Amino acid sequence: MTTTILLFIAGLITLIVGADLLVRGASRLAAAFGVAPLVIGLTIVAIGTASPEIAVSLQAAASGQGDLTLGNVLGSNIFNILVILGITAIVAPIAIAEQLIRKDAPIVLGISLLTFVLAIDGKLSWQDGAILLIGLIIYMTFALRQSSLESKKVQKEYAGEFAPKEKRTLRSNSINLIFILIGLTLLILGSNWLVDSATQIAKSLGVSELVIGLTIVAVGTSLPEVATSVMAALKGESDIAVGNAVGSNIFNLLGVLGIGAIAAPNGISVASRAMQFDLPVMVFVALVTLPVFYIDSRISRFEGGLLLSYYGIYVVYVILRAAESSMLPGFAIFISVFVPVTFLLLTVAAFRSMRTRNVYEGSG
Repeated sequence: MTTTILLFIAGLITLIVGADLLVRGASRLAAAFGVAPLVIGLTIVAIGTASPEIAVSLQAAASGQGDLTLGNVLGSNIFNILVILGITAIVAPIAIAEQLIRKDAPIVLGISLLTFVLAIDGKLSWQDGAILLIGLIIYMTFALRQSSLESKKVQKEYAGEFAPKEKRTLRSNSINLIFILIGLTLLILGSNWLVDSATQIAKSLGVSELVIGLTIVAVGTSLPEVATSVMAALKGESDIAVGNAVGSNIFNLLGVLGIGAIAAPNGISVASRAMQFDLPVMVFVALVTLPVFYIDSRISRFEGGLLLSYYGIYVVYVILRAAESSMLPGFAIFISVFVPVTFLLLTVAAFRSMRTRNVYEGSG
């Protein structure tokens, strides 16, 4: 068991280092060839930070371990919103850009609902994967067109973060290409180690691969997004901090799950437990961003703490369910009261904020 845990940790570290090298090399190479910083952030960096999830999901799907693929995507999406935005808001309250409120957050909710509908039959087939990948192409086209309309403030943030001033020389280009190749190699190696060790851990603990995917694998593969968002928040780059988490969720569902469904020999089976609880939780997490974003167009420290409490409740429920604990029914009652009440309060506060904003704009 000790060897398996060490292999899991080694795989995780290898994935994170590989993703960092891939993002660094690709973004610098793109900047050297004159690609706009905002486009780099929306494409290369977004795909790069999601590369651990892509690598793990491809490896798991190709090995016929669809539960691990599904758990990784669902768990990462739940983690990205509740933990990354929660921690980031506690570090520094986050201002929310208008595009995130009116476009990106509803898009995440729509894609989450689409995934739920595709999974209703208990399976994500290659046809479902193709639908998701087509959705990714449509979204990328939309995002790139919208990038030209972004404010100078947003463009400046991305320029400072993703367009380091570097002369385009043969030496610098060669170094960046080497970074990309090493990054890709480490991603392949790390995903092999992580999937193999996660499978062994699941067997040793007597739990399903879905549970392992929803928890430790999802948290581990989401660490690049944590680092990116927290560092952006500390620098006051709120658009990057929030956009990174929201964008990663879109890539996870359309790209990672889409690729995984196509790569899996017989598609990805959706366990009844995932259909009854984890998928609805993912949809709820996407839904909760709407009132949180609308309240004063920012995420306060209190709201960040509430998001973190949601994640804590979710993880405890997953553990109690896996252990078939006698405490599960009582905890389920607590969830059925706490979550709806707090969500209702958020929604009421959001409507009040919208009315106040409309009155102010009308009087102006």
